[in-house]
Amino acid sequence: MFRAVPLTTGRLAVTVVGSGPALLLAHGWPHSRHVWDLVLDRLATDHTVIAPDLPGVGDSDAPPSFDAATVAGCLDEACRALGLGEYAVIAIDAAVPAATWLTLAHPDRVRAAVLMESALPGLPGAEDFLAGGPPWWFGFHAAAGLAETVLVGHEAEYVTWFLDAGAPGGIDGELRGRLVDAHTGRDRLRHGFGYYRALPRTAQQLAVAARRGSRVPTLAIGSSPVGDTLARQLAPLCDDLVSAVLPDTGHIIPLDAPGALLDLVLPFLRDVEATRA
Repeated sequence: MFRAVPLTTGRLAVTVVGSGPALLLAHGWPHSRHVWDLVLDRLATDHTVIAPDLPGVGDSDAPPSFDAATVAGCLDEACRALGLGEYAVIAIDAAVPAATWLTLAHPDRVRAAVLMESALPGLPGAEDFLAGGPPWWFGFHAAAGLAETVLVGHEAEYVTWFLDAGAPGGIDGELRGRLVDAHTGRDRLRHGFGYYRALPRTAQQLAVAARRGSRVPTLAIGSSPVGDTLARQLAPLCDDLVSAVLPDTGHIIPLDAPGALLDLVLPFLRDVEATRA
């Protein structure tokens, strides 16, 4: 069921489906809530699944800032507006900093976390991954006003390049179209790049929050290209961390290897929920 959830900063476009313990799904870039389409039904068998377009992406209104704390606040506010108490969160790519900040700053709200394919800005452990510098598009996206000016009219070609690289097994044409549409137009492009432009502030927020450590059960999943980088970064912070790397799997795990993802996530969530019952 589609919902436009009112927030103090605007509306958040959300798919809500299923019943059971709450499970928040947070996508990356250039994704939308539809990046979860291949795993949504199975997750909804045992959970109330909340899959939003991230703030500023697709059908969701833009927040005042795209830093981790602000984005996390929007996601948590939406869960509260839907009448949910604590929830588990699954996040990938650009949403991982916000989800990590939630686990560190609000462990009373987050029951468990599954974090995938991202490096956390400003935290140690990513030195090997970043030895040659960050991926080329980070600088392009971070330059204020540049990428959205250059790419207007060429959104499909640009977004498709990332989708093909991240899911080399292929993406259904209709689903591909939905993901492209979420980033078509100058404003949608600018909002997506806002996550990159906010990385310095996000790094500061994570550095402060990391001092608390995390007691939230956390599963870190890597594939290509990030691998075990995220697990290395989380290890000093998390009291309860397990990790896995999916070999021969593209960056957009829920599209490239949905079955393998479910094989990791569902037992992890069941174990967490059993211990809290």
